[in-house]
Amino acid sequence: MIASCAAQLSLRASRQASQILLRDTRIPMRCNAFRAEALQRSGLHCMATIRPSTLSQMPTGGLKSQVCLRTTTLIPPSFFAQQRWSGSKSPEENKTPETSEPPKKKPILARIPLASSHENIYTVPNILTFSRLLAAPLVGYLLVHNYHTAALSLFAYAGITDLVDGYIARRYNLQTVVGTIIDPMADKLLMTIGVACLAVNGSLPVWLTVIILGRDVGLAMSAIYYRWISLPEPKTMARYWDFSLPSAEVKPTEISKINTALQLVLVGSAIALPVVPEAFVSAWHLSEAMTGFQYLVAGTTLWSGLSYVFSNNAVKILSKEEIQKRIAQAAAKRKP
Repeated sequence: MIASCAAQLSLRASRQASQILLRDTRIPMRCNAFRAEALQRSGLHCMATIRPSTLSQMPTGGLKSQVCLRTTTLIPPSFFAQQRWSGSKSPEENKTPETSEPPKKKPILARIPLASSHENIYTVPNILTFSRLLAAPLVGYLLVHNYHTAALSLFAYAGITDLVDGYIARRYNLQTVVGTIIDPMADKLLMTIGVACLAVNGSLPVWLTVIILGRDVGLAMSAIYYRWISLPEPKTMARYWDFSLPSAEVKPTEISKINTALQLVLVGSAIALPVVPEAFVSAWHLSEAMTGFQYLVAGTTLWSGLSYVFSNNAVKILSKEEIQKRIAQAAAKRKP
């Protein structure tokens, strides 16, 4: 009887202790629940974990009373975003279609098909032609200051390179569109500067100078106009002055070639006449011959100018197919 009463008393005591402990733990659990709801509204995530807690062994009955303790952990939203990026995938690969950025549209000019490469302008004939372009101002400077011997030497160099670059271009198939433009340009620049400077020091009459320079100015204005109208879209100043981008081709007429040769002989003769001894000039009547030659050059100059106006083959505007063909040929020449 005594033993059974003691066992019942110990059992009651353990139950009361368990109820008291459970009552004490429910209060903070409810408080934590309210705090978790408030933190979730502010954007934080709460994770609750339950951990069993064992009471100490009662001396009477040897019974153990287990109580579950609940703990709450605050987790920021960035933790869940990082978990979704776990593994070998990058954040860009884990983006959903809703959050992925829309593809950017390319500008209109970027979608215009342009030539992938340009014509190779760095050839030996073009380099020689560029040297003639640089020699033209030097010839004019020497003529104005009456250095006829030095001017004659530089003028002879320009004439020889004019023949050599044409031969090399035809012999080794180095013709370029820019060559067809700058070659007559170099000749005309040399002629224009030479004629103007010879008129300044009295070696050529003014009326002949006006005819020669007037024709050259008209041809230059026509070249500027045809270059602009033949330039493929988009028409910009950078593309306009890019001579490696072909757009039009100029073919000199036969009378124009003859006139250019006669003008070169006229300028060369006018430069060389002061160098020749006076006795030789008087013996061969070179002054009278020079006057007749001036009238001949004036006639061929007018004729050649009109030939560009009435000729249908002097200027050819290249089509898109011809431009691509010229560029492809230039690219094939650059390949070893």
